[in-house]
Amino acid sequence: MSILIKKAGILTTVQDLGRNGFRRFGINQNGAMDKIAVRLINSLLANDENTAVLEMHYPAAEILFEERAIFALGGADFSAELNGKALENWRMHYAEKGSTLKFKDKIFGNRAYLAVKNGFKIEKWLGSASTNLKAGIGGFQGRKLQNGDRLPFHQITNRKPQIANFKVSHLLIPFYSKFPTVRVVEGAEFELLTAISRENFLNRNFTITPNSDRMGFRLRGEPLQLLHEKELVSSAVNFGTIQFLPDGQMIVLMADHQTSGGYPRIANVIPTDLPLLAQLGANDKFAFHLIKIEEAENLLMRFEKDLNFLKIAAKFI
Repeated sequence: MSILIKKAGILTTVQDLGRNGFRRFGINQNGAMDKIAVRLINSLLANDENTAVLEMHYPAAEILFEERAIFALGGADFSAELNGKALENWRMHYAEKGSTLKFKDKIFGNRAYLAVKNGFKIEKWLGSASTNLKAGIGGFQGRKLQNGDRLPFHQITNRKPQIANFKVSHLLIPFYSKFPTVRVVEGAEFELLTAISRENFLNRNFTITPNSDRMGFRLRGEPLQLLHEKELVSSAVNFGTIQFLPDGQMIVLMADHQTSGGYPRIANVIPTDLPLLAQLGANDKFAFHLIKIEEAENLLMRFEKDLNFLKIAAKFI
């Protein structure tokens, strides 16, 4: 059982939730940019939420199902069609042997995800199937998918499932937007910003520059200033850490971020809002909104509680 990549698209890779537990050795986490989308579609299919998926950019892949499969799509909306029939994101779909999945147009977002029930058969490196493109390790031979690649997946049951009305609740889906407000909490060096810079950080819009990738989004906006120059010892950073650069601009660290850095950490994007950034691309704009850590924790706990309800319901399909 496998899928055949008839057309690979501009950038299609195998990802999961990342390579955890090795940052002390300088090995970065990698994994999907929109991890909540991955968790949702895997949970919908009653997979382990860390099951490997395909992460696709537009133009996306054209995929042939060489065997029957149940699958789900999430993240960006690339106007998916199965044998010419339009498909919705966040819903379970059934593909007969020989079915072709295409993506016709970019409606919204920059990264779409495909998960299959029971998962792809991908060899893991250090406990993860995520692809590290710069190191050439993990995923499918450490590289992006190419025309003619085959990805095997685990067999499903013989009977056609009753899946027509089963989908992810809109309450769980991130509030994606073409111009989002992204919530942050103060970073360790937030107080190093001048009062005017703190005001600009919270009241101005910022643009993602073309010099951005899976490692980090470089921003363009009103230059910020520090109260005084200060040398910092390199410290741990995370997905969503916002660093202050010497030119007064900022960078938001993304899925392939380094394990440590010496630039001031002025804020951190909260986990539930990382998907809002993950679906943006070059020249997109967004704004920051500062909240307390307690509020960020409550938002995350509420999401985890609702996700557990989805997982329980999926077991009865």
